Amino acid sequence: MDSQDNTREVRRKARGRPRGWDDKTAQNTIKSLDRAMEVFEYLSEAQGKALTALSDEMGQSPATVYRILVTLEGRGLVEFDHDEQVWHIGPRAFVIGSRFLRRTSLVDRARPVMRKLMEATGETANLGVEKEGMVLFLSQVETHASIRAFFPPGTLSPMHASGIGKALLAYMDEDRLDRLLAKTELRAFTDRSITSPAALKEDLAMVRAQGFSIDNEEKNMGMRCIAAPVFDINREAVAGISVSGPTSRVSEAEIARLSRPVIEAARQLTLAIGGTISAPLS
Repeated sequence: MDSQDNTREVRRKARGRPRGWDDKTAQNTIKSLDRAMEVFEYLSEAQGKALTALSDEMGQSPATVYRILVTLEGRGLVEFDHDEQVWHIGPRAFVIGSRFLRRTSLVDRARPVMRKLMEATGETANLGVEKEGMVLFLSQVETHASIRAFFPPGTLSPMHASGIGKALLAYMDEDRLDRLLAKTELRAFTDRSITSPAALKEDLAMVRAQGFSIDNEEKNMGMRCIAAPVFDINREAVAGISVSGPTSRVSEAEIARLSRPVIEAARQLTLAIGGTISAPLS
């Protein structure tokens, strides 16, 4: 190899994927590994399955499923209950999942989702969490429109007069909600603000029923916000994502249309952080 070849070799960049990485045809997949992952994923959703049940429900031979399970067992990804004669997900699966969660930043994961939401609605997208009984805004993607809402990172806002706040309150444990309301002044910021615990709980019941909340000029006249909750792996609402803008654009007639991309953005972010979509509460 001459010096020119050496130079080219040094300059060659390391690649995480070979050329043609986007080719998902059979030549670039390992069928046995794909089949093993199908068994692993199925068992993760239906724990405590006997070998015969797994093979029957998945339409695969018992011998094939058994070889897969034994291989996964060797890695600690599944385990066998000798007393019950059933298979479960193993502790190693939790370790690997925890590593994913450690590298997952809510704000980093939210940025592309928020940008897409802003582009879909034309309104400012916001991300917030609960902090000591208040909404703490973590991130914002601003609309290009001249009139827009502005919640810089670090801004705190009362939960009862916030779209994100009500989205979080709606899925809060009832005992915790009662304790929070007992020590919180439901201050009136406008004549639309909710100022009684009973009225707020009625509003939160509607949030759960429809899957999104509305700040209907409850903090600032002329501004409306639509928000939806983001859930973690335990189905707990850990954040809220919203769009906000002037009532001239976020009108009552537009709520139904704008709520759909907000709910979808919350769903995407929930999945992006390894969360689980919550079933509607009664």
